[in-house]
Amino acid sequence: MTVLPLDPAANRNPEALRGFLEQCQAAAVRAGRAQLVSISLEVDALDPLAVLESIFEPTERHFYVERPAERLALAGAEAVLSFAAAGPGRFEACQRWIDETLDNTIAVGNLSVPFAGPHFFAAFAFLDGAEPGAAFPPASVFVPRWQVALHDGRTAAVANLVVEAGTRIDLLAEKVWRAHAKFGAFAYAEPAFTEPAARPAALSEGGGAEHYAAAVTRALARIEAGAYQKIVLARAKDLAADTTLHPLRVLNLLRQRFADCYAFSVANGRGQSFIGSSPERLLRVREGVLLTEALAGSIRRGATASEDAAFASALQRDEKELREHRVVLESIVRRLATLGLSAEHAGKPGVRRFANVQHLHTALSVALPGGVRLLDVAARLHPTPAVGGSPREAAVAEIAGLEGFARGLYAGALGWVDCRGGGELFVGLRSALIDGERARVYAGAGIVRGSDPRKELAETELKFRAMLEALQG
Repeated sequence: MTVLPLDPAANRNPEALRGFLEQCQAAAVRAGRAQLVSISLEVDALDPLAVLESIFEPTERHFYVERPAERLALAGAEAVLSFAAAGPGRFEACQRWIDETLDNTIAVGNLSVPFAGPHFFAAFAFLDGAEPGAAFPPASVFVPRWQVALHDGRTAAVANLVVEAGTRIDLLAEKVWRAHAKFGAFAYAEPAFTEPAARPAALSEGGGAEHYAAAVTRALARIEAGAYQKIVLARAKDLAADTTLHPLRVLNLLRQRFADCYAFSVANGRGQSFIGSSPERLLRVREGVLLTEALAGSIRRGATASEDAAFASALQRDEKELREHRVVLESIVRRLATLGLSAEHAGKPGVRRFANVQHLHTALSVALPGGVRLLDVAARLHPTPAVGGSPREAAVAEIAGLEGFARGLYAGALGWVDCRGGGELFVGLRSALIDGERARVYAGAGIVRGSDPRKELAETELKFRAMLEALQG
């Protein structure tokens, strides 16, 4: 990436913008290919979700994620560049495309501001192969036209555009200048969901709860036969509403209730959005340090502080839950070792509390050596035993047959890669695919020796509750 020593804030006039874009066009001519041009500005505080509500179009792609506990919110809308891949090499293919794009990128602005510069928003489905009728491909990445991020009280607004030899610079400069003026003094429009919230007209599940209990029983028999140690089995409920479900309306409810989770919305530009509130980070790379985590083994929250603490204490002594957690942790350690990484972690798990559930949790961290990138690690870790099983290949191969539906982005990896090689991916859990008046809601549980089909069914009902309540307003 070429970073030019120009300060957009000090050259706030249309003539300077046109002159800069003409330089970029000359670079495109010299290179013989289009250039991605990224203009970053630090602006007065903005709410990225409110910005996205103001410019929301169901026919445009968007990516939104917020984690209030970390004072982080990030939105990107409209795609100026995009890429899709499938197959076992999908992570590597996306990394190559990102590298090639950055080799032909010109950036200006203060890149020390958090989330300045171009970002690549990514969505990886649970499986690497295409599924019939899927709303999203197995891997997709896009660069947004507009990006707004709020982190630790600082707001970065980024405009990304593609400049080619034949680009009309005058028209492009006019569009960017209008956007610059808008973000400098943003006037929030009324969101598109001022009408009453949709109400559920019907809720159904293929095969019913009995199908899930039977699938758990079959999985337990396979575990006893030595086919695998653990498998994660999910359920899917289909909700039909009386009017169109707006993904950002639902997102507002999730962000308020689950401050420790990733509230997210990923839209494909064809009217479908994958939304949720995930508790699980797959990995984060920041300043060359990798952070990942094992999050497996769960119990409900208590009604009082004493009951809550008693449940947490019981969770930390429960052999079945500890065994499930250990399988996930050991798998992560093994897969990092294949990249020559030896991660540090505590000797025993702690407990992470969310609004409606408590999980056993172990954080792992390690400095990344040169040549190992975020998506290289993601390719090794995904899917972890927390969402697939262990051994991974044996368990994942049986999931579709036992569940009876396509997961799509459920339990996939979602997030972003920045222009410095940092970024973050989280797991698409506690989630739903919204399509007009219909939504498919997902929830799963880990099955190991000692699992009780009735208890696993109850655990999935607990996990369903948050998303169903948000969809119902």
